[in-house]
Amino acid sequence: MSDDEQALPYAQRKTGDVPGHWLLARLGKRVLRPGGLGLTRQLLDHAGIGGSEIVELAPGLGRTAMEILSRGPASYIGVEKDEDAARLSARAVGSVGTVVQADAAQTGLPDASADIVIGEAMLTMQSDTVKRAIVAEAARILRPGGRYAIHELGLHPDDLDPAIKTELRKDLARVIKVNARPQTMIEWRALLEEAGLVVDWTETAPMALLRMRRNVADEGIRGTARIIRNVLRDKDARDRVLRMRALFRQHGHTLRGVALIAHRPSAGGAGR
Repeated sequence: MSDDEQALPYAQRKTGDVPGHWLLARLGKRVLRPGGLGLTRQLLDHAGIGGSEIVELAPGLGRTAMEILSRGPASYIGVEKDEDAARLSARAVGSVGTVVQADAAQTGLPDASADIVIGEAMLTMQSDTVKRAIVAEAARILRPGGRYAIHELGLHPDDLDPAIKTELRKDLARVIKVNARPQTMIEWRALLEEAGLVVDWTETAPMALLRMRRNVADEGIRGTARIIRNVLRDKDARDRVLRMRALFRQHGHTLRGVALIAHRPSAGGAGR
Protein backbone atom coordinates (compact mmCIF):
# COMPACT_ATOMS: atom_id res chain seq x y z
CA MET A 1 0.00 0.00 0.00
CA SER A 2 1.40 3.40 -1.02
CA ASP A 3 1.80 6.34 1.37
CA ASP A 4 -1.28 8.01 -0.12
CA GLU A 5 -3.33 4.85 0.29
CA GLN A 6 -2.16 4.50 3.89
CA ALA A 7 -3.34 8.08 4.55
CA LEU A 8 -6.90 7.35 3.37
CA PRO A 9 -9.68 7.06 5.94
CA TYR A 10 -10.30 3.42 6.93
CA ALA A 11 -6.99 2.47 5.30
CA GLN A 12 -6.29 -0.20 7.91
CA ARG A 13 -9.82 -1.62 7.95
CA LYS A 14 -10.55 -4.93 6.23
CA THR A 15 -11.74 -4.65 2.64
CA GLY A 16 -15.13 -6.12 3.50
CA ASP A 17 -15.85 -3.41 6.07
CA VAL A 18 -14.65 -0.23 4.31
CA PRO A 19 -17.35 2.21 3.13
CA GLY A 20 -17.70 1.81 -0.62
CA HIS A 21 -16.46 5.27 -1.61
CA TRP A 22 -13.29 4.90 0.45
CA LEU A 23 -12.72 1.42 -0.96
CA LEU A 24 -12.84 2.93 -4.46
CA ALA A 25 -10.42 5.64 -3.33
CA ARG A 26 -8.07 2.93 -2.04
CA LEU A 27 -8.21 1.38 -5.51
CA GLY A 28 -7.18 4.67 -7.11
CA LYS A 29 -10.51 6.33 -7.94
CA ARG A 30 -10.37 10.08 -7.33
CA VAL A 31 -13.74 11.29 -8.62
CA LEU A 32 -16.34 9.91 -6.22
CA ARG A 33 -19.40 11.97 -7.14
CA PRO A 34 -22.72 10.43 -8.27
CA GLY A 35 -22.98 12.58 -11.40
CA GLY A 36 -19.28 12.49 -12.19
CA LEU A 37 -16.84 15.29 -12.90
CA GLY A 38 -19.10 16.67 -15.61
CA LEU A 39 -21.93 17.45 -13.19
CA THR A 40 -19.45 18.87 -10.66
CA ARG A 41 -18.11 21.26 -13.30
CA GLN A 42 -21.61 22.34 -14.30
CA LEU A 43 -22.38 23.03 -10.64
CA LEU A 44 -19.25 25.12 -10.13
CA ASP A 45 -19.73 27.03 -13.38
CA HIS A 46 -23.28 28.01 -12.40
CA ALA A 47 -22.28 28.88 -8.83
CA GLY A 48 -19.97 31.70 -9.94
CA ILE A 49 -16.72 30.83 -8.16
CA GLY A 50 -14.47 33.61 -9.50
CA GLY A 51 -13.72 36.29 -6.92
CA SER A 52 -15.97 34.65 -4.29
CA GLU A 53 -15.15 33.53 -0.76
CA ILE A 54 -15.72 29.77 -0.74
CA VAL A 55 -16.39 27.22 1.99
CA GLU A 56 -16.41 23.56 0.94
CA LEU A 57 -17.94 21.04 3.33
CA ALA A 58 -16.29 17.59 3.47
CA PRO A 59 -13.71 18.07 0.68
CA GLY A 60 -12.43 14.50 1.13
CA LEU A 61 -9.53 13.87 -1.24
CA GLY A 62 -9.54 17.50 -2.39
CA ARG A 63 -10.50 16.71 -6.01
CA THR A 64 -13.31 19.29 -6.13
CA ALA A 65 -11.16 21.75 -4.20
CA MET A 66 -8.70 21.73 -7.10
CA GLU A 67 -11.57 22.46 -9.51
CA ILE A 68 -12.71 25.33 -7.28
CA LEU A 69 -9.24 26.83 -7.02
CA SER A 70 -8.76 26.67 -10.79
CA ARG A 71 -11.69 29.10 -11.10
CA GLY A 72 -10.00 31.88 -9.14
CA PRO A 73 -11.93 32.30 -5.87
CA ALA A 74 -11.04 35.14 -3.51
CA SER A 75 -10.48 32.55 -0.75
CA TYR A 76 -11.06 28.88 0.02
CA ILE A 77 -11.79 27.11 3.32
CA GLY A 78 -12.42 23.38 3.48
CA VAL A 79 -14.23 21.93 6.51
CA GLU A 80 -13.46 18.23 6.93
CA LYS A 81 -14.40 16.13 9.97
CA ASP A 82 -12.18 13.12 9.26
CA GLU A 83 -8.57 13.68 10.33
CA ASP A 84 -7.03 11.62 7.50
CA ALA A 85 -9.23 13.21 4.84
CA ALA A 86 -8.42 16.66 6.23
CA ARG A 87 -4.72 15.98 5.72
CA LEU A 88 -5.30 14.78 2.16
CA SER A 89 -7.45 17.76 1.20
CA ALA A 90 -4.99 20.17 2.85
CA ARG A 91 -2.22 18.62 0.75
CA ALA A 92 -4.30 19.12 -2.40
CA VAL A 93 -5.10 22.74 -1.52
CA GLY A 94 -1.55 23.63 -0.53
CA SER A 95 -0.81 27.24 0.34
CA VAL A 96 -3.69 28.74 -1.68
CA GLY A 97 -6.41 27.71 0.77
CA THR A 98 -7.12 26.46 4.28
CA VAL A 99 -8.59 23.18 5.56
CA VAL A 100 -9.95 23.01 9.10
CA GLN A 101 -10.98 19.87 10.94
CA ALA A 102 -14.58 20.36 12.08
CA ASP A 103 -18.09 18.95 11.71
CA ALA A 104 -20.10 20.22 8.74
CA ALA A 105 -23.03 20.82 11.09
CA GLN A 106 -20.86 22.90 13.45
CA THR A 107 -18.13 24.51 11.38
CA GLY A 108 -17.17 27.18 13.91
CA LEU A 109 -17.05 29.74 11.10
CA PRO A 110 -18.57 33.21 11.62
CA ASP A 111 -22.11 34.10 10.59
CA ALA A 112 -22.50 35.43 7.04
CA SER A 113 -18.83 34.84 6.22
CA ALA A 114 -19.08 33.02 2.86
CA ASP A 115 -20.28 33.90 -0.62
CA ILE A 116 -20.65 30.26 -1.64
CA VAL A 117 -20.90 27.02 0.35
CA ILE A 118 -20.29 23.81 -1.60
CA GLY A 119 -21.00 20.24 -0.56
CA GLU A 120 -20.79 17.08 -2.65
CA ALA A 121 -21.83 13.51 -1.91
CA MET A 122 -22.01 14.11 1.82
CA LEU A 123 -25.62 14.97 2.68
CA THR A 124 -26.69 11.66 1.11
CA MET A 125 -24.75 9.81 3.81
CA GLN A 126 -26.57 11.53 6.68
CA SER A 127 -29.83 10.93 8.53
CA ASP A 128 -32.68 13.34 7.90
CA THR A 129 -31.92 15.14 11.17
CA VAL A 130 -28.24 15.62 10.34
CA LYS A 131 -29.09 16.68 6.78
CA ARG A 132 -31.22 19.51 8.17
CA ALA A 133 -28.49 20.51 10.64
CA ILE A 134 -25.85 20.74 7.88
CA VAL A 135 -28.10 22.74 5.57
CA ALA A 136 -28.97 25.09 8.42
CA GLU A 137 -25.26 25.59 9.11
CA ALA A 138 -24.62 26.33 5.43
CA ALA A 139 -27.43 28.91 5.48
CA ARG A 140 -25.98 30.47 8.65
CA ILE A 141 -22.51 31.06 7.24
CA LEU A 142 -23.80 32.39 3.91
CA ARG A 143 -24.03 36.11 3.34
CA PRO A 144 -27.40 37.43 2.08
CA GLY A 145 -27.47 36.58 -1.62
CA GLY A 146 -24.84 33.87 -1.10
CA ARG A 147 -25.23 30.49 -2.81
CA TYR A 148 -25.34 26.95 -1.50
CA ALA A 149 -24.31 24.43 -4.18
CA ILE A 150 -24.77 20.69 -3.68
CA HIS A 151 -24.17 17.52 -5.75
CA GLU A 152 -25.79 14.43 -4.27
CA LEU A 153 -27.33 11.05 -5.01
CA GLY A 154 -30.89 11.36 -6.25
CA LEU A 155 -33.90 9.15 -6.88
CA HIS A 156 -36.23 9.13 -9.87
CA PRO A 157 -39.12 9.64 -10.42
CA ASP A 158 -40.32 12.19 -7.89
CA ASP A 159 -43.31 10.00 -7.02
CA LEU A 160 -41.17 6.89 -6.45
CA ASP A 161 -42.97 4.30 -4.31
CA PRO A 162 -41.82 4.63 -0.66
CA ALA A 163 -41.44 0.86 -0.46
CA ILE A 164 -38.93 0.96 -3.33
CA LYS A 165 -37.01 3.75 -1.56
CA THR A 166 -36.80 1.67 1.61
CA GLU A 167 -35.64 -1.45 -0.23
CA LEU A 168 -33.03 0.51 -2.19
CA ARG A 169 -31.64 2.10 0.96
CA LYS A 170 -31.34 -1.34 2.55
CA ASP A 171 -29.49 -2.60 -0.54
CA LEU A 172 -27.11 0.37 -0.46
CA ALA A 173 -26.36 -0.17 3.24
CA ARG A 174 -25.71 -3.87 2.67
CA VAL A 175 -23.42 -3.47 -0.34
CA ILE A 176 -21.76 -0.08 0.19
CA LYS A 177 -21.55 -0.36 4.00
CA VAL A 178 -22.98 3.15 4.44
CA ASN A 179 -26.49 4.12 5.47
CA ALA A 180 -26.99 6.23 2.36
CA ARG A 181 -30.32 8.03 2.14
CA PRO A 182 -30.71 9.45 -1.38
CA GLN A 183 -33.76 11.60 -2.11
CA THR A 184 -35.88 12.65 -5.06
CA MET A 185 -35.30 16.08 -6.58
CA ILE A 186 -38.48 17.35 -4.92
CA GLU A 187 -37.17 16.16 -1.55
CA TRP A 188 -33.75 17.77 -2.10
CA ARG A 189 -35.47 21.05 -3.04
CA ALA A 190 -37.68 20.87 0.04
CA LEU A 191 -34.65 20.28 2.28
CA LEU A 192 -33.04 23.52 1.08
CA GLU A 193 -36.27 25.50 1.13
CA GLU A 194 -37.02 24.44 4.72
CA ALA A 195 -33.80 26.24 5.71
CA GLY A 196 -35.07 29.46 4.09
CA LEU A 197 -33.06 29.08 0.89
CA VAL A 198 -34.40 29.73 -2.61
CA VAL A 199 -33.55 27.14 -5.28
CA ASP A 200 -32.35 28.79 -8.51
CA TRP A 201 -30.91 25.93 -10.58
CA THR A 202 -31.07 22.15 -10.78
CA GLU A 203 -29.51 19.53 -13.03
CA THR A 204 -29.21 15.74 -13.17
CA ALA A 205 -26.82 13.19 -14.66
CA PRO A 206 -26.79 9.38 -14.84
CA MET A 207 -25.40 7.62 -11.78
CA ALA A 208 -22.58 5.88 -13.68
CA LEU A 209 -19.86 5.73 -11.05
CA LEU A 210 -18.59 2.30 -12.13
CA ARG A 211 -19.25 2.44 -15.87
CA MET A 212 -16.18 2.35 -18.09
CA ARG A 213 -17.06 5.43 -20.15
CA ARG A 214 -17.65 7.54 -17.01
CA ASN A 215 -14.37 6.39 -15.48
CA VAL A 216 -12.38 7.28 -18.58
CA ALA A 217 -14.06 10.72 -18.61
CA ASP A 218 -13.42 11.28 -14.90
CA GLU A 219 -10.06 9.59 -14.33
CA GLY A 220 -8.47 9.57 -17.79
CA ILE A 221 -7.16 6.48 -19.56
CA ARG A 222 -4.12 6.13 -17.31
CA GLY A 223 -6.13 6.57 -14.12
CA THR A 224 -8.75 4.08 -15.26
CA ALA A 225 -6.02 1.56 -16.11
CA ARG A 226 -4.59 1.99 -12.61
CA ILE A 227 -7.99 1.32 -11.03
CA ILE A 228 -8.53 -1.80 -13.16
CA ARG A 229 -5.05 -3.09 -12.32
CA ASN A 230 -5.66 -2.62 -8.59
CA VAL A 231 -9.07 -4.31 -8.78
CA LEU A 232 -7.62 -7.31 -10.59
CA ARG A 233 -4.88 -7.70 -7.98
CA ASP A 234 -7.22 -7.76 -4.97
CA LYS A 235 -9.87 -10.51 -4.98
CA ASP A 236 -11.78 -9.19 -1.96
CA ALA A 237 -11.90 -5.68 -3.41
CA ARG A 238 -12.88 -7.07 -6.81
CA ASP A 239 -15.79 -9.00 -5.29
CA ARG A 240 -17.07 -5.87 -3.57
CA VAL A 241 -16.69 -3.69 -6.66
CA LEU A 242 -18.61 -6.24 -8.73
CA ARG A 243 -21.41 -6.28 -6.15
CA MET A 244 -21.56 -2.48 -6.18
CA ARG A 245 -21.62 -2.39 -9.97
CA ALA A 246 -24.42 -4.98 -10.04
CA LEU A 247 -26.44 -2.93 -7.55
CA PHE A 248 -25.99 0.27 -9.55
CA ARG A 249 -27.04 -1.53 -12.73
CA GLN A 250 -30.07 -3.06 -11.01
CA HIS A 251 -31.24 0.37 -9.89
CA GLY A 252 -29.90 2.32 -12.85
CA HIS A 253 -33.37 3.60 -13.76
CA THR A 254 -33.86 4.94 -10.22
CA LEU A 255 -30.48 6.34 -9.15
CA ARG A 256 -28.98 9.52 -10.58
CA GLY A 257 -26.67 12.37 -9.69
CA VAL A 258 -28.49 15.59 -8.78
CA ALA A 259 -27.13 19.12 -8.44
CA LEU A 260 -28.86 22.16 -6.97
CA ILE A 261 -27.91 25.77 -6.29
CA ALA A 262 -29.94 27.87 -3.86
CA HIS A 263 -29.38 31.36 -2.49
CA ARG A 264 -29.95 32.93 0.89
CA PRO A 265 -32.45 35.79 0.49
CA SER A 266 -31.61 39.24 1.77
CA ALA A 267 -33.35 40.43 4.93
CA GLY A 268 -35.93 42.23 2.81
CA GLY A 269 -36.59 39.09 0.79
CA ALA A 270 -35.32 40.54 -2.48
CA GLY A 271 -32.96 37.60 -3.07
CA ARG A 272 -29.81 37.84 -5.17
